[in-house]
Amino acid sequence: MKGAGGTSGGVGQFFIGLAMMCGGFYMLLNAIKITSSFGLGNHLYQFGGFGLTSGMVMIPFIFGIGLMFYNGKNPLGWLLTFGSLIALVFGVISSINFRFSYMSAFDLIVILVLSVGGLGLFLRSLKAIEKRYPEI
Repeated sequence: MKGAGGTSGGVGQFFIGLAMMCGGFYMLLNAIKITSSFGLGNHLYQFGGFGLTSGMVMIPFIFGIGLMFYNGKNPLGWLLTFGSLIALVFGVISSINFRFSYMSAFDLIVILVLSVGGLGLFLRSLKAIEKRYPEI
C-alpha cells in the first residue's frame, strides 16, 4: 500500500505535520501587524529634493482617462492611465511596514515548534521508508 505522496511514508505523519504547519503558520501570520504610511501627505517616491505624493500620481491618471474617453486608440492615454496605476500600486506596496505584535517567549516557542516541527513531519512523511527485512 502506498502512503503519502505515493511513497511508503506514513499517512498519519503527513496529516499531523500538515495540521501542525497550518496552526503554526496561522499563529505566525496572526502575530504580524501591518501598518502603512500611504497618503496623508507622505511621499510615495523621492526624486532629488522633490517628493511625489499619492495625490500627484492621480493627476496623470485623470488626464489619461480623459484622453482614453476622447480617443480610445490614443496610446498616450493608455500609457498615462496604466503607468499611473502601476506607480500607485508600487507606492502603496512600498509604504507597508510589517511589525510583530507583543508576545511572550512561550508564544514564540509554540509558534516555532508548530511551524518547523510540522514542516519536518510533513517532509518526512513524503520520504520512502526503508525496509530492513525483505519479505519472503
